[in-house]
Amino acid sequence: MMTVRRATDRGHADHGWLDSHHTFSFASYYDPKHMGFRALRVINDDRVEGGQGFGSHSHRDMEIISYVLEGTLAHKDSMGTGEVIRPGDVQRMSAGTGVMHSEFNASPKDEVHFLQIWIQPDKQGIKPGYEQKTFTDADKRGRLRLVGSPDGRDGSITIHADANVYAGILAEGQRAELAIPDKRHAWVHVAQGKVRVNGTELAAGDGAAFSDERLLRVEGIDEGELLVFDLA
Repeated sequence: MMTVRRATDRGHADHGWLDSHHTFSFASYYDPKHMGFRALRVINDDRVEGGQGFGSHSHRDMEIISYVLEGTLAHKDSMGTGEVIRPGDVQRMSAGTGVMHSEFNASPKDEVHFLQIWIQPDKQGIKPGYEQKTFTDADKRGRLRLVGSPDGRDGSITIHADANVYAGILAEGQRAELAIPDKRHAWVHVAQGKVRVNGTELAAGDGAAFSDERLLRVEGIDEGELLVFDLA
């Protein structure tokens, strides 16, 4: 079964310096029908003006993934990490027992566009941690490339949850498939462009939940970039 969540149905918050769309309930946006999907709790589609950002704040017991689409994002945290995240980078911060961090647009004038993703971990109270890896457009083009997994296989980042994350870029006519194991579920999020998934056209910001499906068939329509979450 496929259930589509259109971009226009998401929650929206415009703070001037921050324009954010929420796939699931977040902050002041609350919808009891959209509290998350399996262990996937947050997909925020954020655009931050130059020189602006999120000041130091705390998290705990969450796997937080940042995926930059345009621009640059500067990250600092209480573990001593200081990194700049660029398009192609996948960053994972395990909040665990507690961590403070900030995220700012690394450019004084150019907008940064990124996805902030939260996945609930399998265990609470783990040691906080940080990891960042780069997956080029060539790595993702015409396929669904594993970028996050519980065991860090195939060079992916390690997620402390029973979740596999795939990223793909498909030009018009390019196709990719992903098998969904029995008793597992999938969520597709289109980051940019347009794709067709199992016969349904999805555009930037659209999402779709899959349960009792054994195969995802993805076809590019207009330079579509997407993330796929394989979830318990």
